[in-house]
Amino acid sequence: MSEYQYYEFTAVDRPLTSREQGELRALSTRADITATSFVNTYQWGDFKGDPRRLMERYFDAHLYLANWGTRQLMLRLPKHVVDPATVAGYCVGDSASAWTAGRHVIVHLYREDEDGTDEWDLDGHGLLASIIPVRAGLAAGDLRLLYLGWLRCAQSLELTDEEPEPPVPAGLDTLDASLTAVAEFLCIDPDLIAAAAAASAQPAVEPTAAQLRSWVTRLPVREKDAILADLVSGGDGHLRGRLLRRYRDEHLPDTSTTTAPRTAGELLATAAHLRAERERQVAEQRERDRIRQERSAAAARQRHLDALAVDQPAAWQRVNELIATKKPRDYDTGVQLLVDLRDLSERDGNTTRFRQRLAELRAVHARKPSLIERLDLAGLDA
Repeated sequence: MSEYQYYEFTAVDRPLTSREQGELRALSTRADITATSFVNTYQWGDFKGDPRRLMERYFDAHLYLANWGTRQLMLRLPKHVVDPATVAGYCVGDSASAWTAGRHVIVHLYREDEDGTDEWDLDGHGLLASIIPVRAGLAAGDLRLLYLGWLRCAQSLELTDEEPEPPVPAGLDTLDASLTAVAEFLCIDPDLIAAAAAASAQPAVEPTAAQLRSWVTRLPVREKDAILADLVSGGDGHLRGRLLRRYRDEHLPDTSTTTAPRTAGELLATAAHLRAERERQVAEQRERDRIRQERSAAAARQRHLDALAVDQPAAWQRVNELIATKKPRDYDTGVQLLVDLRDLSERDGNTTRFRQRLAELRAVHARKPSLIERLDLAGLDA
């Protein structure tokens, strides 16, 4: 397979009408199209549609994957649940950008393989499903997705070293499954995330059901009526997230960082230091493991030689029996036993006697070239 491209679009807030599905069918006769999704895979050719236009008109989420290293993610949310100005503070480059379309703001996250390495065994199915929960989190006020987009810009060297970071959201060191899926999909450096997380506060404790119930009962009647009307009509799919964000804003402490913002250059340098330190620790652990394995092998070797030393005449007899079979596999076993006897003689200071017996054995079996070759390869020369 020379080429692989995967396109997936998902409608979350409302299903597609039959007419809209027909409009999408005109773009692709091969795509799997339902009231909530559009999925197509290409091994040749290309998609005729414009993903940006499709997001503006039909869909709430889009994922694209190509085996030459291109990856992109788009999320669309209503402007009344996510502030376009807040989004713009994080989406400042090609790797993280955003635009408004009607009543929506669309976030576009992008990764291009800097090394130009083709990827094989790719399969985009299931990736968007693992990522899409971040959309609800963003609607509820969780800005970690946007900060990850800013980090992607820094990692792609789209920012100057002096570019200050935007406000650092809480919980960067405890990314949930969907945010982790985003970071992995966009290939964001884990060391860069760790560097950023050093200034990230712990998230505030979520309210209990009793606290939420008490808060709701104190809301003005007109507000509660409006909330119930939205809930029954289904007119606002982000109602729960908006209410939770409002509660947090009113009752929970601000967990955004209060320290001076770091720069993109400082974060990249810290990430490089963390990477070097981690690699040093890995190398040291690998060396400790190697030494431990060598010591274990040496101890096992000594135990084997101790057992062999108990009855060396029987070992020599076994060598003669193996050679007598004239079978290659038995030759190999016999040669290994001779190697053991040589090592035992060197350990115990009896090398002269071993060499005499080896010379006698080579003389007796000099007309067996296969055996002699094995003896030479094993360093068993007289």
